[in-house]
Amino acid sequence: MDAFVPVMVWSAVVAHISCTAHGAYLAAELVLEIGSLFQNNRVNPWKKSNRSLLAMKPNITVFNIAIAGCLLSGTTRKAEQVHEMMCRVGIKPDAILLILMAHIYERNGHRKELKKLKRHIDDSCSLRVLQFQHFYNCLLTCHLNFGDRDSASQIVLELLRKAEEAQESHVAAPVVLDSYDNISKLGKADHVLSKASVGTPALCFEEFCEGRDFSVLKDEADEILDSQLAELQMKVELVTTERGFLRPTERIYAKLVKAFLEAGKVKELAEFLINADKEDSPASSEDSVVVHVINACIALGWLDQAHDLIDEMWFSGVRIGASAYSSLLEAYYKENRITEMISLLRHARKAGVQLNSAHYEALIQSWVLEKESNSTLNISKEMKESKIPEPILPEFEMPVSSCAESRHAGLMVKLMEEIKEGRTADYEVHNWNTVIHFFCKKGLMQDADKALKKMRALGHMPNAQTFHSLVTGYAAIGGKYIEVTQLWGEMKELATSSSSLKFDQELLDSLLCTFVRGGFFLRANEVVELMEAGEMFIDKYKYRTLLLIYYKTVHKIKKTPNFYSEASVKRREAALLFKKWIALG
Repeated sequence: MDAFVPVMVWSAVVAHISCTAHGAYLAAELVLEIGSLFQNNRVNPWKKSNRSLLAMKPNITVFNIAIAGCLLSGTTRKAEQVHEMMCRVGIKPDAILLILMAHIYERNGHRKELKKLKRHIDDSCSLRVLQFQHFYNCLLTCHLNFGDRDSASQIVLELLRKAEEAQESHVAAPVVLDSYDNISKLGKADHVLSKASVGTPALCFEEFCEGRDFSVLKDEADEILDSQLAELQMKVELVTTERGFLRPTERIYAKLVKAFLEAGKVKELAEFLINADKEDSPASSEDSVVVHVINACIALGWLDQAHDLIDEMWFSGVRIGASAYSSLLEAYYKENRITEMISLLRHARKAGVQLNSAHYEALIQSWVLEKESNSTLNISKEMKESKIPEPILPEFEMPVSSCAESRHAGLMVKLMEEIKEGRTADYEVHNWNTVIHFFCKKGLMQDADKALKKMRALGHMPNAQTFHSLVTGYAAIGGKYIEVTQLWGEMKELATSSSSLKFDQELLDSLLCTFVRGGFFLRANEVVELMEAGEMFIDKYKYRTLLLIYYKTVHKIKKTPNFYSEASVKRREAALLFKKWIALG
């Protein structure tokens, strides 16, 4: 009807289609297309003739919906494009967008931007407890992705310290009410999400025209945004809320313990656990983070690391309960490591830990079998001097079971899950991606190309994010189609030779746009074939529009002289095939 659709109407459309992965990508494309009409103050707001057009201008809600949909579907670089468009349109961010920005920076590895955002988050008075929970979860995840164990552990201690200070100052009541209010909203959002998943019937025409201000559609968009935020909340696993305060979960402890132990930083791990225990104020020495970490290491078979942790605690003057010694002694006994058992028993006696006679009985039995009579007499003498009664139990006890229902009992399970996943992250890839992304944003493509070569020379394999930054960087400065074609060749070689590179929708979509603009239809058809094989969403309307814009400069398809070379014929056939694919032929 050649009429401009008000934002209240088309935002509801964007909200509904963003409930699926393919729809979220299309919704982002729609927001980018409409937003481009208003970027950099193209539309004069003072002209009366522009009033109907300005009614179509995207608002903060529709940007939040498009970004949240992309985050939920995993197309995080597309979410970043939508956020950049919002800045060019001139929309001021709200509290929800601040949290969505944190998710974007975390997923795309922009740690510097995330640190800058922390200043605004900490000074903001409009954020709720669950929104702070989102942000600190993103910040911790980003630090761990970069291998920055020290920064992550400092944030954990900061959360524990703030929770302790807030409890002592008795300011919990308003925060708790605030968090409960937010939880009730999330419950409502879950209800909306469940309705959308089973297929909510569309609004009829009478309901659509019920109010001239389209308030019904506005409410629809707001409810779906709430459901998206509720779904994002379900993915937060490193920070939780307890009585209105932020606290680290067992998952972040498990990730940090794994990171410290893999790096061989036992002393640093011990310092972190000691400080965490001081801030956390455990009820007893048997119910502390340290004890559960030691028990987890023992359960995983990391006996040397567990022994080192006990030693570090002893050197630091921290008392460890008998359960940790008992568990480690049992593990040593099962592996017949007698020397380590003697050392640990003496260590326990020096630390003033009262052990069960079963530990000594097991050691005596092992020496009797090995005919070590002198050692047997010595250990019997040591038992008498320590006033330990005669052996009663034939087997070891499992002291860990007594702590099964304690506050940190889930830590052992979480740590075992982290270890079993077997992920060995290459932290340097994130650092190199940050460098390459910076150069590409500044248009310094020669420096970006040098960084890529240096990255590969050092043995770090680029991933989809690396190549996406390079492709979009070349596309932004224009005319660099040969360079993108060379990158495409490198990508195919990497994808076939190793599993380090996995093509995703955003990378292939940016490649396809570049090849269509440059008229490289042989390469464009290769990308289309790959996207269709992966059942990825392809916006044919966008490529049809691109081809019509660049048609005259791309190929003169109707003119086919006989003196065309074989390569030219292939290019012409590829162009015709692409035109047929987008229904232009």
